[in-house]
Amino acid sequence: MADIIQLLPDHVANQIAAGEVVQRPASVVKELLENAIDAGSSTIKLIIKDAGKTLIQVIDDGKGMSATDARLSFERHATSKIRSAEDLFSLNTKGFRGEALASIAAIAHVELKTKLEQDELGTLIEIEGSTIKNQDMVVTPKGTSLSVKNLFFNIPARRNFLKSNNVELRHIIDEFHRVALAHPDITFSMYHNGSESFNLPESNYRQRVVNIFGGKTNEKLVPVEEETEVLKISGFVGKPEFAKRTKSEQFFFVNNRFIKSAYLNHAINSAFEGLVKEGSHPSYFLNLTVDPKSIDINIHPTKTEIKFDDEHTLYAILRSSVKHSLGQFNIAPVLDFERDNNLDTPYSYRDKNATTPKVEVDRSFNPFQEEKSPVSSRGLTQTYRKEPAAQWESLYVGLESKGTKTDSDFSEVEFESDPEKTSLFSDDVTTETVQTTYQLHNKYIISTIKSGMMILDQHRAHQRILYEGFLKHLTVKEAVSQQLLFPLTLEFSSTEMTVLQQLKEDLEHTGFVFSSFKDSTIEITGVPVNVPESEVSIILEQLISDIEQEVPDSNFSATDLLAKSMSKSLAIKTGQSLTTIEQEHLVNSLFACKEPSVSPTNRVTFITMSVDDFDKKFM
Repeated sequence: MADIIQLLPDHVANQIAAGEVVQRPASVVKELLENAIDAGSSTIKLIIKDAGKTLIQVIDDGKGMSATDARLSFERHATSKIRSAEDLFSLNTKGFRGEALASIAAIAHVELKTKLEQDELGTLIEIEGSTIKNQDMVVTPKGTSLSVKNLFFNIPARRNFLKSNNVELRHIIDEFHRVALAHPDITFSMYHNGSESFNLPESNYRQRVVNIFGGKTNEKLVPVEEETEVLKISGFVGKPEFAKRTKSEQFFFVNNRFIKSAYLNHAINSAFEGLVKEGSHPSYFLNLTVDPKSIDINIHPTKTEIKFDDEHTLYAILRSSVKHSLGQFNIAPVLDFERDNNLDTPYSYRDKNATTPKVEVDRSFNPFQEEKSPVSSRGLTQTYRKEPAAQWESLYVGLESKGTKTDSDFSEVEFESDPEKTSLFSDDVTTETVQTTYQLHNKYIISTIKSGMMILDQHRAHQRILYEGFLKHLTVKEAVSQQLLFPLTLEFSSTEMTVLQQLKEDLEHTGFVFSSFKDSTIEITGVPVNVPESEVSIILEQLISDIEQEVPDSNFSATDLLAKSMSKSLAIKTGQSLTTIEQEHLVNSLFACKEPSVSPTNRVTFITMSVDDFDKKFM
């Protein structure tokens, strides 16, 4: 039998590796930014066009590469980060696999410009699908500039599976945030389609968080500091009252590397237990520093998952550290409800010694000394005499006079005659209204029908009614708006503002009126008729959460998702009592819908039970 096992060509192996390393444009952004950091850069610039589909360029001022290194960097498993297998247990760099540039070059047009500081000229390399098209000397500043154009040009199926530009841009911004937060000592900037999206100067960690997520984030942060033999923790958690409906502000960094860990996230949630509402997620920006030998990063190509030697210890330390910070800054409630806050010793004075208070005595004070009478400007003594208070009878003096009547005489006063009430029916005819709907446990509405009985879920039914109403307004683009007496100002992070900017037109079609859309704040002057002003922020936060989780691709699905999200937020909740008129209106409105049998999420809105079903129960 002939031999059938053979080595794959390099370009085929590179495309297979690219399927793991490069899943979308955001993956390229992550790899290039991390390479720039490993090069010792102090300034990094990210340039994006068409959400990374046309161009992704990263420019840094790092140490650069020689001509030989520049050519070798695009080979598989070629890296400067490690030398031997032992180096995997003491990693201090972002990358170490040596697969990123080879994988990117296999599926895109890549242009590399790089120069060492001591060289006069740099190196230019152009690659298309793993094939080197050109290598030449070029004039370029110190550092590296790497451009990735036409991503997935030779894999059309992968390119077709990419989402819309808005969705891909959000993923790129997420990766940019993760890298920028981990390195506040580096200046970052980002440009999309020629406009500046972020400009983050070198700063401390708190200022970097504020620069990314908005100016008012500063008042929401609670510092967390703890250092043990096993773990060092530094960073911030958000105050419980500012918990969000999304997990967009939850960041773990281990040795300056962003990670995802459901186990450590549970430790944070348990520390906030009882402080945040159900369905809300606390914000945190925490840096964990551990011994590199106690973690394993090499378990996934994206390097966002890490295995720890002793997860239980890290869980306990992290949970107690966050609890301590919340209690230390009077965020968590105390059991002594009658405690006077004025008696608390400030935290900054806990190590200061008490000092003996000084007593000042006025030795010239004589309590028996007679006071001199006040003298006027003319030198004469002014005397004052207190007038006796008038009696209450004096208030009525003068009210009675000759020729007047003391009692009020209303005989000459004329009043308007009462309006005559007319009735369509004679007095002897009485009408009786028969109640046909009943509410059960403030959750279900029971209504009688010819064949038996109908049981309706009030929350799902109202969702269906609102959903079709919003969908009509969004498609017909005509909605009634209720103007607010005072404008409502809300603040969101840059990522959330991007989502709202995309949905602004659709929101206006539902009845929202925006007077201004600034960097991190929006001003609302009008809301839909059936939307209370107090619930506007909740509706928008829920909408952002739904958009980020379901990731719509087309305008139709975005419109549909907007209608679903708003109907879910505004629908009658379980436990709300309804009057008989409201119950009947809900039933009638439901059966006026096109699809009354299911909710917008395809769940049953009502069930029916016939008389035969009841008869069987009593057999």
